[in-house]
Amino acid sequence: MARMVDISIKPEVPRTATASGFIRLKEGTIRKIRAGEVPKGDVLTVAQTAAILAVKRTPEFIPLAHPIPITSTEVNFELEEGGVRVNVEVKSMGKTGVEMEALVGVAGALLAIWDMVKGMEKDEAGQYPTTEIAGVKVVRKSKEWVE
Repeated sequence: MARMVDISIKPEVPRTATASGFIRLKEGTIRKIRAGEVPKGDVLTVAQTAAILAVKRTPEFIPLAHPIPITSTEVNFELEEGGVRVNVEVKSMGKTGVEMEALVGVAGALLAIWDMVKGMEKDEAGQYPTTEIAGVKVVRKSKEWVE
């Protein structure tokens, strides 16, 4: 039987978590992202918004995650050779960690990027032979504010 962990008696403390992930893209797609030439619009702004929305809605995606007050979300992108790295840092003052929120934020951003550029990533058969989301992981979690 599944159940939420009882966190009633835990003290509220500052919580910070950072997660990261990578989407492998064609070099031509990365150039278009840099130049702001993606037909659907500003890829990184849309992905940033998707990440923030995903963080806030984590309990809707992860059944046993507690709804918690999010006090800060920071989303950063690194356009690297071969793709885009997404980093999401989440902060809360609460009784449980925020690593799931950071992971869901990364996933939301990566999926939004894929959606924004999928027309440029398809091959002649309409498939995505090189596009890949990889390396989604928690980079750091802490029970203190990380600056």
